Order: sequence, then C-alpha cells, then structure tokens
Amino acid sequence: MAPAANATSSGSVDASASKSSAQCAPFLNHSFRKLHAKDQVDLCELTAGKPVLVINTASNCGFTPQFKALEALHKEYKDQGLVVVGFPSDDFFQEEDDEKDTAEVCFVNYGVTFTMLQTSPVRGSDANPVFKHLADETTAPKWNFYKYLISKDGKQVKHFNSRVKPDEAEFIQAVQAVL
Repeated sequence: MAPAANATSSGSVDASASKSSAQCAPFLNHSFRKLHAKDQVDLCELTAGKPVLVINTASNCGFTPQFKALEALHKEYKDQGLVVVGFPSDDFFQEEDDEKDTAEVCFVNYGVTFTMLQTSPVRGSDANPVFKHLADETTAPKWNFYKYLISKDGKQVKHFNSRVKPDEAEFIQAVQAVL
C-alpha cells in the first residue's frame, strides 16, 4: 500500500501537506473525484483560507436553471477568493443515472466552470462527509440546490434553501460578507 498523501516514504509528515491541512476546515479535508473524470480534487487544498459555497445539485430538477446564476456568481467572485463546489446527488431522484449525462447538463447545457464533483449522497447516514458536517452544523438538504456558504476559517456556515436564488440580493449580500 502506498504511503499516505501527506507522509513521506520515511513516515515523516510532509510540511507543505501539514500546512495545507491546518489551513482548511477539518470537514473539508477530503478528496473527491471530479465529475465524469478520473482526477481527484483535494478540497482542503482547493478551499484553504477561502470562503466556500457548497451546493447539492441535480440535472432534472425545477431548480436546475440555478446553474446559470451559480456560474455567474463564480465568475464574479472567484478572483476575490470564493470557491464554488457542486455535489450532484440522486437523493431526490432527479439526477442522471450516468455521470456523463450529468456532466453534459452542467458543462454543456449551463457552461459550468466551477468545481463539480462525483455524484454522492448528501443526506442521511450515507451522506458524504462534507454534507454530514453541514447537516450537523445547520440542516441537511431537504431538496436539490440547497446552498451552504462557509466562512474562510470554516467555522461559520449559513444555509439557504432551494428557493433562494443565487442572484437574489439577500444571497449576494451573504456572499459579499464572507469575502
């Protein structure tokens, strides 16, 4: 078995990996596969010291058009540090069965350039570790397109339900407040 990603072959901890881990919220210290790809995304590395917007998404939902406003938000605030991460989920039975179809909805239909990860559960005992923590801190998603705005240090989490659109004044103000 290969050594852990943050340990050298001698077993000592790699200083850069420790530094990165120390700067991200512990619940973001996980890796996930990119949507319809083999590449892994280290959420700790991606989000360390930055505000994060996490969304549970679905391809066949009445809220799916929110991808357009989420992408606009990403483009508007990425240079100020905002990291947007989408987690497709079939927990509400509105996700494609094949990830290539989910990827087509996101990347082709809506032009998403923010980070989209592999399809995973976002509620209940099978929820991925990020959503388990978010549920413990606030509430589990009750439907697709719940949005979780996380402070730079990961200690404050504010959630918004599906009906709150990413381009509404209330939401934009909350994003600007965490930048």
